[in-house]
Amino acid sequence: MISISFIPALDIFSDEPQNLAATIQLLLLMTVLTLAPSILILMTCFTRIIIVLSFVRTGLATQQMPPNQVLIALALFITFFIMSPILSEVNETALQPLFNDELTQEEAFERATIPFRYFMAEHTREKDLALFMGYAGMERPETIEDIPLSALVPAFAISELKTAFQIGFMIFVPFLVIDMVVASVLMSMGMMMLPPVMIALPFKILLFVMVDGWYLVVRSLLLSF
Repeated sequence: MISISFIPALDIFSDEPQNLAATIQLLLLMTVLTLAPSILILMTCFTRIIIVLSFVRTGLATQQMPPNQVLIALALFITFFIMSPILSEVNETALQPLFNDELTQEEAFERATIPFRYFMAEHTREKDLALFMGYAGMERPETIEDIPLSALVPAFAISELKTAFQIGFMIFVPFLVIDMVVASVLMSMGMMMLPPVMIALPFKILLFVMVDGWYLVVRSLLLSF
């Protein structure tokens, strides 16, 4: 029988500070890893970035080029780049004091949410926030820190969706113009059986490359935050 005695035992009721600190760190890490997808998608700029990048691929009509893995990886790195000041602040004000036993878990959580609250509040429309707070019968908050996360997170999410679709619309228009021009030319030449998408694709790719489209798209995303 294989022995597993090398795995350290966790005692959450231990009176020893070292064991308790290690246990708290492990539980905190497991909690963060469990909630990481939701935190990443709903409390950061990832939603706007991945939707805009998807609009670019759809407008180009290149099917699966770039692949989903490339778009998601690019969106992740851009998200980390934009959110790095906030993540650094959370690490300095909440995580490090918690690991050094200077704060309780509740105090560390409250401090960690403050930078995210200000970030989300800055990019959340008042109309969206009022929708959720009004539905729940909440009173008007006096400060950003008084806004409950249960209302702020979904309000921020739908605000990001609207902004992403607005940017996507602006990206779609030039590609739509190319499709219409190609379709009109083919109809005037009597080539109605030839799919316009097949002819328009190389022109859209050429235009996108000539104007350095990826640079412009990423630059617009960075400037929107």
